[in-house]
Amino acid sequence: MIRQIATTFSRWTCAAGLLAILAAGTVVGAPHARADENRWGFGSGLGFTSGTVNGTVFNLAFSGDYYIDRNFSVGPMMQISPMGDLFQISFAGVARYYFRLNNGINLVPFMGIGLIHADLDRGTGPGRIDRNDTSWYIPIGVSLEYQAAHNLALTSTLIVNLHDINLSPSLSENDTISVAMLFGFRFGP
Repeated sequence: MIRQIATTFSRWTCAAGLLAILAAGTVVGAPHARADENRWGFGSGLGFTSGTVNGTVFNLAFSGDYYIDRNFSVGPMMQISPMGDLFQISFAGVARYYFRLNNGINLVPFMGIGLIHADLDRGTGPGRIDRNDTSWYIPIGVSLEYQAAHNLALTSTLIVNLHDINLSPSLSENDTISVAMLFGFRFGP
């Protein structure tokens, strides 16, 4: 019981630290962004990921965007699943292209490459599973955005996550694909 509480506390501490680093980077980068013609953007979303080794899990996503021009951006993306038996975190560098339609709707396909780490801690006693693995990670997705204001868009994002999580011998099957559906917002220049 104490080990499980310590593991859960460790997971939340790691997640809180990563969020603090991301927030600090956004705050520190904000003055520079204004000096550089406001080329920086930020996005966030929450939803669910299905197809993981623990079924469907709650998911949070954060992204930063450097706009090379009005329709193309590159930057980091992080997805984190901090609840339940599965703690999963992924980081990727992502490129996005914005198809801006006339009615305030944006269609934004994206693709990236990075790393994913999964930690599954399920059950107690002899059948207990406590395994983790780190793998390459390729997110492929599309966002449908509604431009609510000049620099604010409401988003709905579908992401297909390709990876190779192997938690054997505890679990015989590998986790090679998961699908995330997220709802959130994006600030841009």
